[in-house]
Amino acid sequence: QVQLVESGGGLVQAGGSLTLSCAASGRTFGSYAMGWFRQAPGREREFVAAIDWSGSDTYYADSVKGRFTISRDNAKNTVYLQMNSLKSEDTALYSCNVASSVGEIDTEARFYEYDYWGQGTQVTVSS
Repeated sequence: QVQLVESGGGLVQAGGSLTLSCAASGRTFGSYAMGWFRQAPGREREFVAAIDWSGSDTYYADSVKGRFTISRDNAKNTVYLQMNSLKSEDTALYSCNVASSVGEIDTEARFYEYDYWGQGTQVTVSS
């Protein structure tokens, strides 16, 4: 059974940092693109970032570009999201996901079919 388990969320003051982790089990995802999405209460789910199978190529939403960094460790079957300079508008439930039909990524990463999802980890930024 495939599982994606996120961790690292919490409450942080504006301007602070958090690092989210997403550990995958039940299958090796080292050949596939992975990503992070977020959803705030009352709002639609929003693409945050994606990374290609090797970790050498990344793509970000404009709202987080320059502040967030996505990375992965295929030996640990884990993807990370380093979040710096957090703002109140970053408050959301963050979920990681896998696009199992995609290896390389491009500017259409937000539209890929992400077919495995975690339950999410809550990030709350106080102003």
